[in-house]
Amino acid sequence: MTAENAASPEYWDDIRAVAHCLHVHSGPIVVLAHENPDGDALGSVLGLSRALRRLGKTVIAPMTVPRYLSFLPEPGELSAPLTEWPAGALAAVLDVDNNDPVRVAGADLRTFGGPVVNVDHHGTNQRRADAGVVDPSKPAATMMIADVIDALDIPWDEHLATPLMLGLSTDTGNFAFDSVSAEAFECAARLRHHGARLGWLNEQIRQNPPSYYLLLREVLGKLEFQHGGRVVQTRVDNEMLARAGANWDDVESYVSMLRNAEGAQLAVMAKDYGDRVKFSLRSRGPVSAQNVALALGGGGHVPAAGATFQGSYAEAREQLDRAIAAELSRVDALGGSAQG
Repeated sequence: MTAENAASPEYWDDIRAVAHCLHVHSGPIVVLAHENPDGDALGSVLGLSRALRRLGKTVIAPMTVPRYLSFLPEPGELSAPLTEWPAGALAAVLDVDNNDPVRVAGADLRTFGGPVVNVDHHGTNQRRADAGVVDPSKPAATMMIADVIDALDIPWDEHLATPLMLGLSTDTGNFAFDSVSAEAFECAARLRHHGARLGWLNEQIRQNPPSYYLLLREVLGKLEFQHGGRVVQTRVDNEMLARAGANWDDVESYVSMLRNAEGAQLAVMAKDYGDRVKFSLRSRGPVSAQNVALALGGGGHVPAAGATFQGSYAEAREQLDRAIAAELSRVDALGGSAQG
């Protein structure tokens, strides 16, 4: 079964509507993703930006890339955050809901009055763009960007395929998560056929500076197992970073490592900035990281989500503990406390 046969007619109508808006727009196109971009956000932005530039479009892609992904963008592809919108612009918002302007990074959508297209795979998306495609069954937004590029009828090569493979690989945990579908493997095969450099991506993304390991020692010193080992969590603050000579980019992959603890159904990494706390959450089995994040004002997917709390760590921890207890109680009431 091909991807086009597997998806609904409505999905392909939405894909073509997004492609049409991008194709006919004569002004600049500002391509945006969410704050703290991951591989899917960066891959989506680079893939679409490169495709649109081949059509002769003026593309502005404001994004601050974390260190561990800095190997992929070429000089000049990305820009600093916008202080004002260019005249006649269209906003292409990827891997995040355009109706959540706090999470959209690179430009302030609250001051934008132009057309917006949205490509996202989060189930909490409100689906209110001028043209949009939202499909939570897709484990990575780059899968939908690949379909948009096909709809734009742009010839493929590794320059387009590689960033999309980055998003697909990272958002599926290197194709290890339950979210991986037959369609995801089919998309990976398409991208590989078009020259995606999968081995090179894996080699680049797995390299860590010495500070990563020095900070890991600090992180493990704060490690806690709670609720009979069902929850594992830790935190990082500025003092820990200073002792390790590290920066916040070095923290990103720790939460996935915590999720591998035997018996753990929820892993939590707290980044304590002093005046606010950012939580990264990963879950397995019946426990929903999304539910915990939503209780903290955030969002995401069932197995991977995040939230930002404005206030001290002590205040944030109190709310986090309540949200975790509520989620575990929900699971237990459904008879799903055993690991799935």
